[in-house]
Amino acid sequence: MASTHRIAVIQWQIKELDIEYNHKTACGYISEAAAQGAELAVLPEYHLSGMVPTDPLWAVQAGESAKYLANYQSLAKELQICIVPGTIIEKRTESDQPTLFHNTAYFISNDGTVLGSYRKKNIWHPERPHLTSSGSEPHVAIDTPIGRVGMLICWDLAFPEAFRELIADGAQIVIAPTYWTPHDASPEARAYNPDSEALFLESTITSRCFENTCGVVFANAAGPSEDFLGLSQITLPLVGPIAKMGTEEGFIVADVDMGIVEAAETNYKVRQDLKKEDWHYVYRHTGRK
Repeated sequence: MASTHRIAVIQWQIKELDIEYNHKTACGYISEAAAQGAELAVLPEYHLSGMVPTDPLWAVQAGESAKYLANYQSLAKELQICIVPGTIIEKRTESDQPTLFHNTAYFISNDGTVLGSYRKKNIWHPERPHLTSSGSEPHVAIDTPIGRVGMLICWDLAFPEAFRELIADGAQIVIAPTYWTPHDASPEARAYNPDSEALFLESTITSRCFENTCGVVFANAAGPSEDFLGLSQITLPLVGPIAKMGTEEGFIVADVDMGIVEAAETNYKVRQDLKKEDWHYVYRHTGRK
């Protein structure tokens, strides 16, 4: 019988450069989700400081990020819940260019250990002067208490290849922290459709589930609708979103029936095709046998 996992996605209006407020807010929501039996809680991208890389304080706070990761590890162990603390901005230690940072997602197990991490690969063009891509490093899935999962970050959603690598490596759930706003569309694009970014997310998340016979756990920043999208959701193939928010602050918890993922694969046989030796597209053959 397929397993069922209770998962929470959390969203709020992230206060720029108010790292203590944001961390306290995150911990409060995680604690509430754990009290409702959640096995995993996922936060948005840039959840500690927001996205203000031109402010000198942003770089200072990035240098202090390690202690907040440690705090989440302690909280995960205390509450016995897995946590993906959105993304954490980290100073590059391998470069003499102090203005470039890594944007990293971590998977913390329910015993407080870090099981894996992922650095954002596909950098949104306004971020490129400030962030460093993980480049040619492959997308790798990890074994967790809720099964084999992969992690992507925000603009990675636009690239089916990222999902394909994770699925080829056995991921059944893809976790995606984001900081996606209506203003990611240009004025020209919004003139055609002011809700284009919401349409992008709704269409893409569901499509990725069907294309890859996987679940997607999507956590985005929330706030007033003119500046934020929210739409945090948990989505599965065959059925679409099983839980979804608007722009309100808070969290949702859903029971994710992995039998739906199995039924989708039985129906579409996407993973089966990906494992063929004569697979005709250029994706890495790193799938588990």
